[in-house]
Amino acid sequence: MKYLVTGGAGFIASNFIQYMLDKYPEDEFINLDALTYAGHLCTVERFQKYLNYRFVKGDITDRQFIMDLFSKERFNVVVNFAAESHVDRSINDTSAFVLTNILGTTNLLDASKQYGVERYHQVGTDEVYGELPLDRPDLLFSEETPIHTSSSYSSSKASADLFVLSYYRTHGIPVTISRCSNNYGPYQYPEKLIPLMICRAIKGAKLPVYGNGLNIRDWIYVDDHCSAIDVIIHKGKEGEVYNVGGQSERTNVQVVNTILEKLNKSKELISFVADRPGHDKRYAIDFSKIKSELGWTPRICFEEGIAKTIEWYMNNEAWLREVTAGEYQEYICKAYGI
Repeated sequence: MKYLVTGGAGFIASNFIQYMLDKYPEDEFINLDALTYAGHLCTVERFQKYLNYRFVKGDITDRQFIMDLFSKERFNVVVNFAAESHVDRSINDTSAFVLTNILGTTNLLDASKQYGVERYHQVGTDEVYGELPLDRPDLLFSEETPIHTSSSYSSSKASADLFVLSYYRTHGIPVTISRCSNNYGPYQYPEKLIPLMICRAIKGAKLPVYGNGLNIRDWIYVDDHCSAIDVIIHKGKEGEVYNVGGQSERTNVQVVNTILEKLNKSKELISFVADRPGHDKRYAIDFSKIKSELGWTPRICFEEGIAKTIEWYMNNEAWLREVTAGEYQEYICKAYGI
C-alpha cells in the first residue's frame, strides 16, 4: 500500500508517520508538507533511515501540483492532516484557514476521485461541535451532535468535513472522518497550551492563561490518536464519522498546575490574561461508536502522557530552539502581551 500523508512535518502527522512506519514496514509512505511556520524538517529528519519513506515539499492549495503528484504516485490511501489549526491565529487572519482547510481539502478530494484512491481519511476536530456548558458534565459530543462552530478555524474544518461527505455521496469516494479532542505529546509546536506552558515553565517565565483558566478540554496523548486513525483506515465504514477522545477532561488551569508540579515550579508563574474572543467553555467526547464498532480505546492516561511529554521537551532543546527561531517570540508577545 502507498500512503500519502499531508502535513507530515507537523505535530500529529509526524507522530502518525512514525507509528505507521513502525507498524507497517512493508508499506510506502510519502510525506507532503508545505513547511509553513508550524512544519519543520527537523521534525521529520528521523525518518530518513526508512527506505519506505519519502518527503515531498508542496502545498495542497496548488491544484496542478496535487494532480501531477497523484498522477505520478497513484496512492492507495490519503490521510489529510494538512491544516491551519491554531484558533488564535484564525481570529486575526481567516484567509489562510479558508485556503488550506477548504480549498486544499477539495483539491485532494478531486485528485482522489480522478486517480482512484482506495481510502481517503480526513483528520477533523471536535471543535466543529462548538461548546458544552461547564455545569453539565453529563453532556458529551457524539457523532450526531449538530455542527455549531465558534471560530474561523472550526468553521473551515467543518466545511472541509462537509465537502468530504458530499464527495462520498455524489462521487462514491471511500472516505472516513475522525474528530478528535485536544492532542498533546512530542513535537507539538509550542504555541499550543501544553508545550507553551512546559517550555516557559522550564525557563521560569510567566505562563499566560486565558481568562480564569476554567475552560475544559478532553486531552488525548498523540499516540492514542494515531492508533485510532489506523484502525479507522483499516476497519472503518466508508462515509462514517468517528469521534476520538482521551477520557481526560481537565480545566486549563489544572493542566498548567500539573505541569508546574511535575517541574517543581511555583504556581506564582501563572499569569491570567484577557480571554480570547469566542473561547469555547468545554469540549468532551463520546467515543462509544469507535469503541463498539472498531474496538478502539485510549491506552495512555493523562498522568502518564503528560510526564512523557514533559520529559521529551526537556530532552529536546535543540529541536525547540530551531522551531522557535524567527517570528515565534514576536507572536507570543503579541498574542499574550507578555
